[in-house]
Amino acid sequence: MARIAGIDLPKNKRGEIGLTYIFGIGRSTAQKILSDSGVSFDTKVSEWNDEELGKIRGYINDHLKVEGALRSETQLNIKRLMDIGCYRGVRHRSGLPVRGQSTKNNSRTRKGKRKTVANKKKATK
Repeated sequence: MARIAGIDLPKNKRGEIGLTYIFGIGRSTAQKILSDSGVSFDTKVSEWNDEELGKIRGYINDHLKVEGALRSETQLNIKRLMDIGCYRGVRHRSGLPVRGQSTKNNSRTRKGKRKTVANKKKATK
């Protein structure tokens, strides 16, 4: 069982794919980690020996910010934007899209489920 940064990596995946299960590591970063550690991309996670696992773990600890530290940094950045009251911070605060997307028809993910507003009833004569 390979455990890196508090995450159990899947045994049956290739090393390059297995490392992407750690928050903050994508495909290109995983390839860089493996090449710098001297581990083959195609070797499965279950086939890593203790020495290879130690090199990978050491590289991640020394060079990368992953999992909890990265999540907390992201949250602090968003909080900073909200505190200074910039446009992006206001959009975060009100739960609307931050990066300039249209909100007339789309953006249901950010806005949540539709809230139907009833029409005014016409007065009968």
